[in-house]
Amino acid sequence: MAITTTTAMRGPMVLKDWAQLLLLGAIWGGSFFFARIAVAEIPPLVLVLFRVAIAALALQLYLGLRGPSFRLALPHAGLFFLLALANNVIPFSLIFAGQTELGAGVASVLNSTTPFWTLILANALTSDEKLSWNKLVGIALGIAGTAVMVGPGLLAGLGGPVWAKFALIGASLSYAVALMIARRFKGVPSPVIATGQLTASTIVMIPVVLLGYGSANLFSASPTVWAAVLALALLSTAFAYILYFNLVASAGATNASLVTLIVPASAILLGFLFLGERLELFELGGMALIAFGLVTIDGRLFGRRR
Repeated sequence: MAITTTTAMRGPMVLKDWAQLLLLGAIWGGSFFFARIAVAEIPPLVLVLFRVAIAALALQLYLGLRGPSFRLALPHAGLFFLLALANNVIPFSLIFAGQTELGAGVASVLNSTTPFWTLILANALTSDEKLSWNKLVGIALGIAGTAVMVGPGLLAGLGGPVWAKFALIGASLSYAVALMIARRFKGVPSPVIATGQLTASTIVMIPVVLLGYGSANLFSASPTVWAAVLALALLSTAFAYILYFNLVASAGATNASLVTLIVPASAILLGFLFLGERLELFELGGMALIAFGLVTIDGRLFGRRR
């Protein structure tokens, strides 16, 4: 049975949707800076726990002070745990496993296939997000642009084992499934969805971390690392997921998934602007392809020309 929020087909994203998508891509691109600092002293799965737990606590405080009430999430508790598994626990674990064997370049390209899998699932399971030529071509251009943009980093990682590549593809599929689940929260405010998902993720991750690492030295990181953890949790998780779920509600699952095309580009641009990293010609070419892919998905420019 189709999962639907409306009987009408979704049109092109409005300016507000594009602004949210670009802002979300920039925020999640910036998360690489914070994570790069934090993983120097904190194991990856412990960092995941800190990330979701601090974000969940911050959002619980926000809802307590500003509303809406978190009680709106309680009737959907089972669905929130499914969303936590599909959007955090499973993809994070698969990405960490795959990146033990693959370079960051090929990992980012495989992760950028999320819009493709989302489009396939949305076409099969929804009535308002169907396949179209502009979406297929635009997503293909975006994935190609990501491949061009990472350049030598992609070539360096192509020799990894097949299981590692399937792990990254599995993570992208998991994100696509999560977007289908997120569509089910019709009428639930975005801050409540974000809080419910992150609270459920925290409940799942606590026993994982305690069994894997114990409780000793969990809080022994330096002040600089804790500052990075707070930025990762509060900006790149709590605030970002409010944007994300608001975008799912207003623009649809397929359009929200386009953020995975923007994140690598924003990470490279932020590195150029704030870390003094060199911007290569192939990176600019890849960004241009991604931008052309987004314009193609939007469709209005070509419609006007016709």
